Amino acid sequence: MSFPKKFLWGGAVAANQCEGAWLEDGKAPNITDIMVGIGSKDPGLKWNEDLKKWEMALDSHKKYLSHEGIDFYHRYKEDLELMAGMGFNCFRTSIAWGRIFPNGDEEQPNEAGLAFYDELIETMLELGMEPVITLSHYETPLHLLTEYGGWSNHCLIDFWKRYVITVFERYKGKVKYWLTFNEVNNMMRNPLVAGGVLTLNPEDKNDPIGSTTEKDKWQGYYNICVANAWTVKLCKEIDVNAKVGCMLTSSSVATYPYNCDPDNVFGAYDATRMANFYFGDPFCLGEIPGYVKRVWREHDCEPQMNAEELRLIKENTVSYFSFSYYRSSTYDHGNSLSGDTGGLIGKENPYLTGCSPEPWCWPIDPKGIRYVLNVLYDRYHLPLFIVENGIGLDENLDDNGKIDDPERMKYIEEHLKYVHEAILDGVDVMGYLYWGPIDVVSAGTGEMKKRYGFVYVDRFNDGTGTLERKIKNSYYRYKEIIETNGDILLEK
Repeated sequence: MSFPKKFLWGGAVAANQCEGAWLEDGKAPNITDIMVGIGSKDPGLKWNEDLKKWEMALDSHKKYLSHEGIDFYHRYKEDLELMAGMGFNCFRTSIAWGRIFPNGDEEQPNEAGLAFYDELIETMLELGMEPVITLSHYETPLHLLTEYGGWSNHCLIDFWKRYVITVFERYKGKVKYWLTFNEVNNMMRNPLVAGGVLTLNPEDKNDPIGSTTEKDKWQGYYNICVANAWTVKLCKEIDVNAKVGCMLTSSSVATYPYNCDPDNVFGAYDATRMANFYFGDPFCLGEIPGYVKRVWREHDCEPQMNAEELRLIKENTVSYFSFSYYRSSTYDHGNSLSGDTGGLIGKENPYLTGCSPEPWCWPIDPKGIRYVLNVLYDRYHLPLFIVENGIGLDENLDDNGKIDDPERMKYIEEHLKYVHEAILDGVDVMGYLYWGPIDVVSAGTGEMKKRYGFVYVDRFNDGTGTLERKIKNSYYRYKEIIETNGDILLEK
């Protein structure tokens, strides 16, 4: 039993990390445009006391690499041809909301932005790749935060509906796979970027992230659940052949109890629920879970809801569950549990020997992806789509202008072997998209030094570089894997 015959093989990027052209052709700033990596605690915002609102205030001493990215906006044809050269049958990217509705609240879309995605999607199709399109990948228009407070304001649902109707109608019959909110389950740790929530009239005017209230976070959570349901409903009405899935970071599902102490066993379970399932349950089951309502009761932060919208959530669940997986973690009640873009961070697991290099040091746990696939499938009984998995390395060209990256090849091979084990377990796995098949700006740290790609891009943390593309050795290994539909991995 091999990988399914129609398995989707490819890679994934995000507009805010690769496109650049951050103010070109009518685009206005989005959330990530004001940050040097979403892990930053100091976004480019300042409080205007007279207007009682936040304003963009970029730091002239910082290098915002995402503003130019890897210039995918102008080089996408070359880059997509490189992806097709590996045999990709699908490619994931996002539509930057601010290219279509620059401020997010306009009545009419920006035609120049739509024209760009017209050509991008058409190029994918011509090269034999199914477009997998994320509607919101950390790219909420900045204006929606500074004017409305972001997703804690119910009016964003109508702005969102206008946006998704526009792109659903525009790309009807061309895009079969849509994702709603990328890794939105990170919003309790990072409400500004993952949740698009910003408290107006904050008590601490020097800390836009820390000043965001629990009440606003949970109101944003509810409004996003409603918006997700509207997305499913509108897609069914506009394009019956397209499917809408959620996208959650699911490394947290592989949060293991550090030992058999019952406090650690339940603590690991609860950490998983409050890091992943709290969004997965309304998206996939149509229900806001009881453990979330308990938080609302005990912390006096219940959002405003209405019966009609709760019914909308119940009746419009997603068709598939897509997710990212990078690493596992452990839970020990005597140690704090933190997190970053890779997932939760707990006490070091003594049974894992591999990790990505300094300074990132993400533990490598390929067995964890089998665990995650089984847990998610047992819970939701939906097709699962791995849309992010990869390893970031600090790489430079050797004296011959080449990059040999056996660590990346091993990482992919080992993870895919356990994906295959999950398929043998009976899990319905739609496909595997490697994160960052071409080097892009790191989401977490805003740097180029952390390179994921099969294709090297000549750009560096100081902003210098020619942007020339060079193929790494791992390019050819992934090509072999795709050509054999994974069979080369199963040879004894």
